[in-house]
Amino acid sequence: MEKNILKIGIIGLGTVGSGVVKTLKNFENVEIKAAAVRNLNKKRDVEVQNLTDDPFKIVNDPEIDVVVEVAGGCNPALELITTAIKNKKHIVTANKELLAKFGAQIFDLANENNVSVLYEAAVAGGIPIIGPIKTTLRGNIFSKVAGILNGTTNYILTKMEEKNISYTECLKDAQALGYAEADPTGDVEGYDAMYKIATLANITFHKRIDVNQIYREGITKISADDIKFANELGYKIKLIGLAQKTENDELDIRVHPMLVPVSNMISGINNAMNAVLLEGFPVDKVMFTGPGAGEFPTASSVVGDILQIAGEFNHTDTVLPLHRCPHKEKAKQIDIKHTKNKYYISIKAPNSKGTIGIIGTACGNNNINLSSILQKGIKEDNTAQVIVITEVANEFDIQNAIKELNAQNIEINNLIRVM
Repeated sequence: MEKNILKIGIIGLGTVGSGVVKTLKNFENVEIKAAAVRNLNKKRDVEVQNLTDDPFKIVNDPEIDVVVEVAGGCNPALELITTAIKNKKHIVTANKELLAKFGAQIFDLANENNVSVLYEAAVAGGIPIIGPIKTTLRGNIFSKVAGILNGTTNYILTKMEEKNISYTECLKDAQALGYAEADPTGDVEGYDAMYKIATLANITFHKRIDVNQIYREGITKISADDIKFANELGYKIKLIGLAQKTENDELDIRVHPMLVPVSNMISGINNAMNAVLLEGFPVDKVMFTGPGAGEFPTASSVVGDILQIAGEFNHTDTVLPLHRCPHKEKAKQIDIKHTKNKYYISIKAPNSKGTIGIIGTACGNNNINLSSILQKGIKEDNTAQVIVITEVANEFDIQNAIKELNAQNIEINNLIRVM
C-alpha cells in the first residue's frame, strides 16, 4: 500500500526552521520538498535538498501541500501566506505579529479556500495551549486568560531579583548570554507579549481583537528597589499579558508589569519559562507552563501542527475543522483608563512634616482607599522613599491623584498594577 506522504515547504531556516528540519527526520509521513532562505551561501547545520532565495516558489509550487512559515515579520509574510492559501495550501506558522495584526484577514481567506491555519508555536513556544483551548477545553466559558508570555523579560526580572541589580545591568548580561536580542525593544517594551495575548484573547473569547487597542507597557522602568519592596510585601513582579471579561461583557486586554501575589501559581515561574493561566466554567483554573522559546521547544509545536494535518490529509474534505476560526464579531475593548486595579505606587517625596498627609489627602480626594503606606528610608538629598499599596481603584482616579501629587512636588518613581 502506498504511503500517504505530506509534502511541505518551509519559509525560513533560522533557529526554529532548523529545529523543524531536525525534528521531522523522525517521521516518514512528512517530506520536506523545499525551503526558502534569505542567504543561499550561509552555512547551516541542517541540509534541505531544494533551497531557494525566492519564497514565492514555495507558495506557488503545486506539489507542496503545507507551507510552514517561520521567518517572522509581516512583509512579505502576509503576501506569501495569502498566496499559499489561495493556492489551497494549509498553513503552519509561528508568526505572532502577523496573526495579531492580520489574523482576521488570514482566517477568513482560509475558510473561503477550505484550508487550515495552525499556529501553536505563535504563543508560548513549546507550551501546548492553542490546541487545548480549541479542543479539550472547548466546553468552557472563560472569564480570564493571563500569563507570562515572554521569556526574555521573565529572565531579566528573575535575575534582577536574584542579583539585586538594575534593569540596565541585567539586560547587558542577558544580551551577552543570548537571552536578549541586540535590539531588545520587541521584548522589553511588551510588543511580543501584546501580539500573543491578542491571539489568546481571540480564541478564548471567540471575538476578533484589535491589537491597536491593547494597552502596552514594558519592564524598562522596573527598579531593583521595586522588586525588593514587592518581595517584602509578598509579591513578585512579572510582565503579564491579561485578557478578561468585564461586568458589561466587554474585554479588558493589556500587557504591563504586575505585582503577582506569591500565592498565585504564576509568581513561581522564573527565568525564560512561560506560563498561561485560564479561568472559566466548569474547569475553574488551569495553568500551562513550559519553555516559551528556543529551537526545539518551538519546533515541537510546529511539528505537532504539521503532524495533525498529516493525520487527516487526503482522508477528509475538511481538515481539522475544530482548529478553524468561525467567529467574525469584533470585541468591544475598553481603554486602560476605565479599568479597576489595586496599585503599588513608589513615591519620592520631601522629607518634611505633612508629606504622608498630602499623599493620603490626594488619594482621598480621588476615591482611593489605601491598603498600606510605608516609608522606606531617607535619601542623601533629604527625600523620603514612600511605598503605597491601594485597595481596588479606578485607573482614571489613580492618574488624577498622581497629577495632584506631582503638582505638590511629590514625584512618582513607579506605578505598578497588582494582579
